[in-house]
Formats: sequence, C-alpha cells, structure tokens
Amino acid sequence: MSLRSALSAVVATALITVATSAGAIKPGVVYDLGGKFDKSFNEGVHRGAEKFAADTGIAYRDFEIQTDSQRVQALRNFARRGYDPILAAGFQHASAMEKVARAFPEVRFSIIDTVVDLPNVQSILFKEQEGSFIVGILAAMAAGSGNIGFVGGMDVPLIRRFACGYVLGARHARPEIRVFQNMTGTTGAAWSDPVKGAELAKSQFDRGADVVFQAAGGTGIGVLQAAADAGKLGIGVDSNQNHLHPGRILTSMLKRVDVAAYRVFDAARKGTWKPGTVVLGLKEDGVGWALDEYNRKLITPAMQAAAETAAAKIRSGEIRVHDYVADGECPQR
Repeated sequence: MSLRSALSAVVATALITVATSAGAIKPGVVYDLGGKFDKSFNEGVHRGAEKFAADTGIAYRDFEIQTDSQRVQALRNFARRGYDPILAAGFQHASAMEKVARAFPEVRFSIIDTVVDLPNVQSILFKEQEGSFIVGILAAMAAGSGNIGFVGGMDVPLIRRFACGYVLGARHARPEIRVFQNMTGTTGAAWSDPVKGAELAKSQFDRGADVVFQAAGGTGIGVLQAAADAGKLGIGVDSNQNHLHPGRILTSMLKRVDVAAYRVFDAARKGTWKPGTVVLGLKEDGVGWALDEYNRKLITPAMQAAAETAAAKIRSGEIRVHDYVADGECPQR
C-alpha cells in the first residue's frame, strides 16, 4: 500500500469513528433489478429493513433501480443526502459502490454478495452451497422418478454455487440421481422474466423431473407456478416461498438477507459496524431450509432426519460442501 493510500485509509477510519460515536443513523437501501417485492432476494432485504424500522423507530429510505445505469446515481444521491449506512443489495452494485464509496469516505456502505475492499465498506457473503446441499437432499428423496431440476437466473459464479451445492446434496442422498440444469440468461434481465422461468421449468418437467429448485429472483416465480400447474414440486429460494403454492413447494432454501440487512443497520446504531468481509453459512444461521404449515406434509420424518443430520455435519465441519466460486468447477462425483 502506498503512503497516500495508507493516509486515505486512516482518514476514512477516523471519519467513520466520528460518525459512529455520534449515534444517529440515517439508513438507506438500494435494491437490485427486479424490485423490492420480487418475493425473493430483494424482498428479503426489504423485510429486514422493515423489521429494523419497526423495532427501533428509525426510518429508512429505499430505492428500486430500473436499469444498471441507475446504480451509481442512486448510491451517490443517498450519500449526498446524508444517508449512512447505505446498503446495496446484490453483487451487480460492486463497481458502482467502489466508485461512490471512494468519493464519500466518511459514509459507511455495506454490500451483499460480493467484496468491495475499501475502508468504509462492509461486504456480506453467504455460503449458498450449504443451504443448497440440504435442499438437494430433500429434492432427491422426494423425486420418485430419480430426476430433479435446477433453474438459475443470471449465469454467474454465484448462481453456479447454488447449482453445485444442490447437485452434491442430491447425490449425497441418491448417487445416481439425474439433475437437469438451465440458466435464464447472461444479463440483469434474467432476474425478472417469470415467463422464461416457467418455460425452462416446464421443459425439465417434460423430461421427467419431479422437483425443480430455482435460484432466479423474480424469474423463479414462474418456475414455482409451472411446478404447481404441472402437479410437480418446486423449491423456493432466499425468502420462505412455501406459502406461494401450498403443497406444491417442497421447501425454500433460505438465504437470510433479511438478517443481514437488520444487522447492518443495528450495528451502525450500536456503534459496532465494521468494514471488512462477513461470511454467513449454516453455522451462523445465514442459510437454511424452511419447514412450516405449508410444506410439512411433504417432508417425511426420514427426509427431515437426513436434512438435519447433514446440516449438523456441515456445521461441525465433518462435511465440507464444494464452493464453486472458491474451488472451481463442480466435481462430477
């Protein structure tokens, strides 16, 4: 690190300390494409922000971008208007946050699903592969045909991490299971195309899949609808989506972005917010699976026991789930 960079980091840290000791916060949230009511990722962040506001009485402001070009503008506008901390939902905000965080070193920023290495940025990552491993076990055990499927949103390493964990969990339960996989697209539009999601899911059901797991944001709503229409089973993601089609959603792979959002704001309120990287997996209750009144009849005692046993082994370190992002291509066996 150069002397100039080191001095900048010291100044930024000092400014953040001043802001923290002041006690007053003015939280802001910038959602990813798909809107805050996507019934998935963004909505989970929104739910966490709402709970924080309800618990503390501290109001927050949020913004729903419509295009990629609005990312820098939204973050900059919040910073200019004194919002702090500012939370960006989604890895696609990375370059925008890096630019704006450098311009406003006294403001605390947090981002979900990627790392921005700056002294006033907190990066929050999840071990999606661990939660996906568990729902893969459940899918394999529920699939009478021996065929299951996966529909991803944007084809990026993060979503490949979901897919890999799912495949490995399914093979853990049934080594010869067949897993069909499709990605929706390669641009941000892949998160908000439920029609395409339904088409991809239907093609997998037509090929013999009994269960399809979606990790596709708003696109995944179409996957779950297709499962219900076909009399098959879907698996939700991020938020608990079991209630969307009771009896037709086997479970939901929970990614607790609601908890992450709440923690960002609460830590800033308490003066304990810190820059750096936070990683949340099963051990930290950052991921999991949903069991409630909407899917309880679908989960047999043997399935629940298998899921809980695997989760305990992952928490203890006895099972380490391959991480597509860190470890590379998913092992075939």
